[in-house]
Amino acid sequence: MSLLQSQKKTNLGMIIPLSLIGVGLIILGIVTTWYILSQNPDDEYSVVPSAVNFPAPELVFNDLSGNKVNLADYRQQIVMINNWATWCPPCKAEMPTLSKYFKAHNQQGFMLFGINAGDPKNDVTKFTNEFQLKFPILLDPNTRALMLFKNDSLPSSYVIDHAGNVVLAWTGPINLEMLERYVTPLLEQ
Repeated sequence: MSLLQSQKKTNLGMIIPLSLIGVGLIILGIVTTWYILSQNPDDEYSVVPSAVNFPAPELVFNDLSGNKVNLADYRQQIVMINNWATWCPPCKAEMPTLSKYFKAHNQQGFMLFGINAGDPKNDVTKFTNEFQLKFPILLDPNTRALMLFKNDSLPSSYVIDHAGNVVLAWTGPINLEMLERYVTPLLEQ
């Protein structure tokens, strides 16, 4: 047997195991993708908020109708700020939860503002309609809110108490259980 024939036999012997490994990795990728996409966002892990205490930054933005909204005007309420973007999958996943919580608690002195981080107004309007959002959406074309909170992660959320202090901070998606556990007691004070 020549050296060339020996190398061909060795190469053929490696093709089958490498092919099986490749097929296995493809199947693993498909199963992982399916699992991730099939999860209900409210069943997923939700980040526990950090207890913080600092004065809320001055936030004045336009809503989708072009009206200026100053969050300081809502000091008599518990205010939640949610920084989000239309292209952010975790932001999309938590929107139904935020809407549900807002609907259940806005008559108890709870106010939620979704602050969009830099998307064009048309995209934000389309997103708002698609998700049937009923809480106010504010436009932040220069991502000023993210800079003021010193956090460039999306989604990120902050709860401001009656005294105008940020008392809870989340980075990552929120589920209904976390909102009920950490925000609802503030409404009852």
